[in-house]
Amino acid sequence: MSKENKNQAAFIALVRAGLWENSQKLRVESLEFRDSVDWEEVYRLASELAVLGLVLTGIENLPLDQRPPKEMLLQWIGEIQMLEQQNQSMNHFIGELVDKMRKEGIYALLVKGQGVAQCYEKPFWRSCGDVDFLLSADNYDKAKEFLAPLAAHVDKEDTFRKHLGMTIDPWIVELHGTMNTELSKRVNRGIEEVQNDLFYGGNVRSWMNEGTQVFLPSADNDIIIIFTHFIQHFYVGGVGLRQVCDWCRLLWTYRDKIDYKKLERKLKDMGLMEEWRSFGVFAVEQLGMPEEAMPFYKTSGRQKRNANRIYKLILRSGSFGFNQDQSYRSKYPGVVAKTITLWLRIGEFMRLTAIFPMNAPKFFIHYFCRRFGAYLTR
Repeated sequence: MSKENKNQAAFIALVRAGLWENSQKLRVESLEFRDSVDWEEVYRLASELAVLGLVLTGIENLPLDQRPPKEMLLQWIGEIQMLEQQNQSMNHFIGELVDKMRKEGIYALLVKGQGVAQCYEKPFWRSCGDVDFLLSADNYDKAKEFLAPLAAHVDKEDTFRKHLGMTIDPWIVELHGTMNTELSKRVNRGIEEVQNDLFYGGNVRSWMNEGTQVFLPSADNDIIIIFTHFIQHFYVGGVGLRQVCDWCRLLWTYRDKIDYKKLERKLKDMGLMEEWRSFGVFAVEQLGMPEEAMPFYKTSGRQKRNANRIYKLILRSGSFGFNQDQSYRSKYPGVVAKTITLWLRIGEFMRLTAIFPMNAPKFFIHYFCRRFGAYLTR
């Protein structure tokens, strides 16, 4: 095994040990950690893929003589202490913001992020990102009007996707009037069914956050939202390991409450069963997800190959495509930058066709038509 592969093997073993620390009592596999691992490289991977907390949890399972050097370990612990403080501050901000909106008659669902973090054994050790709210049409309009004056900066609204980002104290808050993707109308119909079930069926769950009741999508609906969101990123821009870990922890936490027949129907209706099963094999083979907790787990030679390719793509692209060169956007603004982006997207979709030959070409056509249509209407 090459040095690079040893470092990657050590990294993913530590992610496994951290992801299932208590629920499965998994231990780090027997690897020559002390002599063969480049801890700087493991730290780089954990940082780029936004899983510093999971990897440190895995390190806690190592014998003392196999852990990183003391100086690095202290630096790592310092990073996690700051992450804990950041999570606590974000939770406090969310509680205050939800209370403020509620007093104005604005009702929102918290999606992804701090909501799904509650599925982890150490929620404060999960790398936090933005604050995402999903709102019905009237609440979306009211939230825009109410929150914009509170923001230090407001992005240009994507009216097609009903999405508006802004910066408030100093968090990035994203308002979503829909969680639709750029992949296909078929996928979006399934998401719209989920949203109707949330807004009109009232199928939600809640998280008691510092005395504030924060509403989240019900487990069945959240599974679809989390999965389709990272599939969108997988096809466009790059998926992060943290997103897949979120999906695994959500499935594990609610494994006894999932409506499997309903989930299967939705995945088939959206045409995403092949993606589900391939990521399922990745979750079981690489991340240690218990087979019995992964719905519709089915392994085959093709899906194992897909899972290996998915892993390589995640390592190469980083979290949300972190490792991709974006410098051309500042060098070549306007039409030139958009043309380069399109060319890069064509290359990405061509590579993904080797993994999902049925869906990747169709998704690219829909993505291109959507982007081109949006450009013409500006």
